[in-house]
Amino acid sequence: MEFLKVLESIRTPLLDRLFLLLTFFGEEVLVLAIICFLYWCYNKRLAYRICFSFFTSGLLVQTLKITFRVPRPWIKDPSFIPVEKAVKTATGYSFPSGHTQCATALYSTFAWNTKKTRNRIICFIIICSVMLSRMYLGVHTVADVFVSFGLTLLLSLGTNYLITRFELLDKNYKITAILLSIISIAVAVYSLILLQGSVIDSKYASDCCKAAGAGIGFSLGWYIESTYIHFNEKSSYPSKQIVKFLIGIGIALLLKVGLKVVLGASIPADMIRYFLLVLWITVAYPYLLKRYDSKQ
Repeated sequence: MEFLKVLESIRTPLLDRLFLLLTFFGEEVLVLAIICFLYWCYNKRLAYRICFSFFTSGLLVQTLKITFRVPRPWIKDPSFIPVEKAVKTATGYSFPSGHTQCATALYSTFAWNTKKTRNRIICFIIICSVMLSRMYLGVHTVADVFVSFGLTLLLSLGTNYLITRFELLDKNYKITAILLSIISIAVAVYSLILLQGSVIDSKYASDCCKAAGAGIGFSLGWYIESTYIHFNEKSSYPSKQIVKFLIGIGIALLLKVGLKVVLGASIPADMIRYFLLVLWITVAYPYLLKRYDSKQ
């Protein structure tokens, strides 16, 4: 907390705006938008690598959150005041940091898969900026961000090594999909056990089940697309790629909101909603894109 209080003492309106901008690079919505663009329009194999790192580390972070149940800094110390605009995105328990996990999963995978030293440096500068922003804004402690960074970095490096070593993007689809689905289901069951025992509130169990639903959706979607669809994300027309992305992400946002209205607000509904949303991204939209391309 002492380091956070030092950062609190140097806050200015200009620095507040700067760090609110930097923290956005770790927002889940931006990370998912980048993954969707890569997957639909630029480099499907790189998107898969990012997804393995993103979903496995996300499941781990959610599990650790409900296991250790560390309160946010301003709850630990009522005299400490975070930046108000950052509090609304600081949901769930404090340890480990979800924004750091999102940023590390995305940008470290970029770093592992580029040969340019300059690009690697930029990726890690972005990660460090997100980590510092979470502490400056007062929503995470040093332990929150560094543990999240370390664990996600190891998972990112590990998943990329396994993908390359065992050619997971070219074979062994079924086994890999089953393993990731089992892990996702185990996280959901664990959160529901804690909820049933009144150890955690429903909102924390819901966050875990959302991550589990997304993980299962990715497992199934990756298997179906890699086995049966094989859509081509490339195009020689940049304008077509932009339109393709905007349509896909627009429908994804509509599904995210619309499914909540249709399914209602409950833990099973949240899990199903994220499962269907990821299936749209990984299977339904690629299938439609392939059908459209075949008619051109």
